[in-house]
Amino acid sequence: MLELAKKLLIPSKRSDVPPFIVMDVMAAAAQREAEGAHIIHMEVGQPAAPAPQVARDAAMAALAHGRLGYTEALGVPSLRARIARHYNETYSFDLDPARVVVTTGSSGGFVLAFLAMFEAGDRVALANPGYPPYRHILSSLGCEPVLIETTASTRWALTPEALIAAHRKKPLKGVLVASPANPTGTMMDAAALKVLIETAEAEGIRVISDEIYHGLDYAFRAETAAKLSPSTLVINSFSKYFCMTGWRIGWMVVPEPLVRPIERLQQNLAISVPTIAQIAAEAAFDGRDEMEAVKHGYEENRRILTEGLPKAGLDQFLPVDGAFYLYANIKRFSDDSLDFAKRMLNEAGVAATPGIDFDPIDGRHFLRFCYAGSAQEMHEAVKRIGDWLKQ
Repeated sequence: MLELAKKLLIPSKRSDVPPFIVMDVMAAAAQREAEGAHIIHMEVGQPAAPAPQVARDAAMAALAHGRLGYTEALGVPSLRARIARHYNETYSFDLDPARVVVTTGSSGGFVLAFLAMFEAGDRVALANPGYPPYRHILSSLGCEPVLIETTASTRWALTPEALIAAHRKKPLKGVLVASPANPTGTMMDAAALKVLIETAEAEGIRVISDEIYHGLDYAFRAETAAKLSPSTLVINSFSKYFCMTGWRIGWMVVPEPLVRPIERLQQNLAISVPTIAQIAAEAAFDGRDEMEAVKHGYEENRRILTEGLPKAGLDQFLPVDGAFYLYANIKRFSDDSLDFAKRMLNEAGVAATPGIDFDPIDGRHFLRFCYAGSAQEMHEAVKRIGDWLKQ
């Protein structure tokens, strides 16, 4: 009977995905804090600031009103219309609200997009280094993530030439691009993004553009892929610019033929996105002044790190174009970023994420720092790291 029970409880092969290591680092940092240590959190990619006040006020008003029921599977119509208006205001692009789908964070968007666009066994190209759940979700759905190396010579961006080379080796069905990117913070300009999309689509490769860090651009302004091709699927979220990670709400701009298939998937997988989060998200667009102030704080933190870390000993890092990440090369100190991160947490009290989370090939030489905290924390982190590395 015991043997039968063991067989019944064997997990599926599709569930055998690697952990998202940043969450393990966060747990280790919490344990150190429980032991009385003062930890500077630079591991998790989330803002320290709360959602804009107007969003919180809207949520409180909705709670006071009473009942919160299901919404339409594609999202509250007024929120979808407000998101479409955002594209006109931000990118001078007229977007049909019918193409907007509200999702449970960008994570829910990836699941819906991958299910709607790819079959099991399809090969999907990803830039390496990159956000780990891309490949983990694809793998769990039976798709094959294809990592394409990026280098300093191309400013760590996926190029048309590299994409075509991978496609010629074995056909690809899709490619996912991100600008600004996680973990690197690097960006592609509008011209480079346009050429990549045109090259992919000419080969029959479907394109997904992750634009979750739009609004957090410093080197130059980010362009939406929705403006460059009606066939590209765009994923975005209220998590980063609008500081709404825990509200779990995002959106997609979907090619028209995919709207109904994605609606059917949403109906069955989630029914609808949490109503209170949708109400708060719609109001968040009126909190732009507050969010711009937060962004200016990130810019100051970016300055503190790019000027301070080289003096502390970490003088090699990728271009810090956008988002709120700095991806530093630690090769002169260690060939094991996981061990380095553990020691830095325990001995210096600074939590950061080892590069192996984002790059299974060369991530052992890198560390990702999130600078979404306070300027005071950034100054203290630089000091602690410098003191620790000089020991």
